Amino acid sequence: MKKSILIIDDEQDMRRLLKRSLEPDLNCRVETSSSGENALKKMAEESFDLVVADIKMPGMSGLELLPLVKRDHPDLPVIMMTAFGHIETAIEAMKHGAYDFITKPFDHDALVIRLEKALERRELVKENLRLQLECRQSDAFQEIIGKSAAMQKVFETIRMVAKSDLTVLITGESGTGKELTARAAHSLSVRTKAPFISVNCPTVPEHILESELFGYKKGAFTHATGNKDGLFQTADQGTIFLDEIGDVSPAIQTKLLRVIQEKEFKPLGSNKSVYVDVRIIASTNQDLKKKIEEKEFREDLYYRLNVLPIRLPPLRERPEDIPLIAGHLLEKHCAKLNKPLKRISGELMENMTQRYWEGNVRELENIVIRGIMFSPSADITPADVGLSGDASRPAGGIPGAVFDMPYREAKEVTLRTFNHAYIGDLLSRYHGNVTRAARECGLERQSLQQIIRRYGIKADEYR
Repeated sequence: MKKSILIIDDEQDMRRLLKRSLEPDLNCRVETSSSGENALKKMAEESFDLVVADIKMPGMSGLELLPLVKRDHPDLPVIMMTAFGHIETAIEAMKHGAYDFITKPFDHDALVIRLEKALERRELVKENLRLQLECRQSDAFQEIIGKSAAMQKVFETIRMVAKSDLTVLITGESGTGKELTARAAHSLSVRTKAPFISVNCPTVPEHILESELFGYKKGAFTHATGNKDGLFQTADQGTIFLDEIGDVSPAIQTKLLRVIQEKEFKPLGSNKSVYVDVRIIASTNQDLKKKIEEKEFREDLYYRLNVLPIRLPPLRERPEDIPLIAGHLLEKHCAKLNKPLKRISGELMENMTQRYWEGNVRELENIVIRGIMFSPSADITPADVGLSGDASRPAGGIPGAVFDMPYREAKEVTLRTFNHAYIGDLLSRYHGNVTRAARECGLERQSLQQIIRRYGIKADEYR
């Protein structure tokens, strides 16, 4: 594809001369513009590889045009043209981002050489940006494993939504990787250097969630002894991820709708609106359309959120990805548990690819951890993890390998594995909310926290 150059000069003869001479000599496409204002319109409509602008023009000068070009196209090289007596002005332009300057009248061959160098630099910058994007994509998708057609579609959708600032709604069952997907979309976007704020909506009580999201002013309520910025302000210029949006109250839904529509909200106790520039990504494992029918979710908010939808397939819809995911989890948890790297036997892998996986990747992860802890050999078998039964049903029982261990070791391994599996499943169902998990299983919150600390379970990983 031919390179494209934009020549900006108020003299028609100069524009014609440069277009006629440069197109054949540089084998490029040359567009011309008679003013800075017109040039900005052209650059908004099509892309260029190089801009050559006269400094002295009626209306918008080249010096006034330069910062506007660099603001919208920071990597686009700009060469300034100036009369011999105004070299100091051209040098000043270079301090403000111009790539080079040439003086009139100029030698044509010297001009061609200067432009060739600028175009070469443009190619190097573009290649560098391409390599950076590849690295970012590799990092972004590092924890999202899959080669299936379903996951390739997900990866492509993430790349597409990352190019936009529109709201995203991620849908999928619990354990399918909704937060990882949101983080990937953020890291591939232009907001990657700004904050990514994750809010697990069900884990925060309603009366606290509003003040957490939108902040408050001193005196807004009994314990408001000072002003506090909300998470939307913290996420300004970045991305806020509203996990399990289907659980928020109607009052908060109304405020969220205003933030999306107007980019503003009022902190609790304030009459003044706060304006923010935030990209919103939401997720849910619920049927929001059904909640709309039941008058539990605002229809207008749903359509504001569901501009760019991403559906994450459950694990049972992509069994070909299970060997990859299991291998990744084996390496990860063998290292974390300071265990030698183990293998999954063919019999166990066959069992895994046939299971229903109600808990998706989180359930698979629990089984892998169980295998690392229980298997007495390098190969993990179905018996080691209690999966010798019907693959369509949840696993249970004690692995036979435990009975070959000394009592104390067998007891410790059994307790550790049981707690990882039981509490992992509990935290998964309640999105990492320790209070709700404790209430459900009949323990005091402090008792459950002690067990979590003892066995190195991280509640944050389930949020």
